[in-house]
Amino acid sequence: MINKNSPIPIYYQLQELIRDLIDKGELKPGALLPPEREYAEKFQISRMTVRQALTQLVHDGYLHRLQGKGTFVSERKIEQPLHRLRSFTEDMVARGLKPASQLLSFEIIPAPVQIASNLSIQEHGPVYEIKRIRLADNVPMAFESSYISANLAKGLTEQIVKNSVYAYLEEELKLEIDHASQVIESSIANEVEANFLKINIGSPIMLIQQQTFLKDGAPIEYVRSSYRADRYKFMIQMKR
Repeated sequence: MINKNSPIPIYYQLQELIRDLIDKGELKPGALLPPEREYAEKFQISRMTVRQALTQLVHDGYLHRLQGKGTFVSERKIEQPLHRLRSFTEDMVARGLKPASQLLSFEIIPAPVQIASNLSIQEHGPVYEIKRIRLADNVPMAFESSYISANLAKGLTEQIVKNSVYAYLEEELKLEIDHASQVIESSIANEVEANFLKINIGSPIMLIQQQTFLKDGAPIEYVRSSYRADRYKFMIQMKR
């Protein structure tokens, strides 16, 4: 309930009340919220206060507005912890979601200078170039371009790529994946990214570059990914 005698601002109390209902699943994704007027009458507060609470929840990604239709509960973002290295497929399965990949292209190309540098191979050396859309429960999450040394990951096929590359590397080739480094930055979707991710041009995305290394220190994979910022977030645990 709203406590008007509390030093905590009323808009913040309402904001946390609605957020708690969403977190508990009492307000489900896609649910239409009551009009501002109903909240104002129910809690005997101003519509401006209600609007301030709802606007903050929109900014936080809990709600979204559709012009002429109202305010709706947003789909929850998928959380990916950054303290553990696992594939997209493994991560989605662990969260009870159905992972899928839409393969756009799979071919062996001569490595451009940047790709060769990131894989510690000679320029123009053979690399697999894999472009695909990553999906969770049939929703596009990321547009991904992967580059893997063809001399290290021999026998990689289109069918393997449609399942799990990491599982093939570890279980079939007995390569021990050890660690990865990532660079994450914010950006906005260009026409190609917007088309593949089913979002508007200019929507916020997260650009991620990742190098994955074997136990002996050899880089096995370099990936460039564009993630939907409205459906994905990254978490990191820090210890002092």
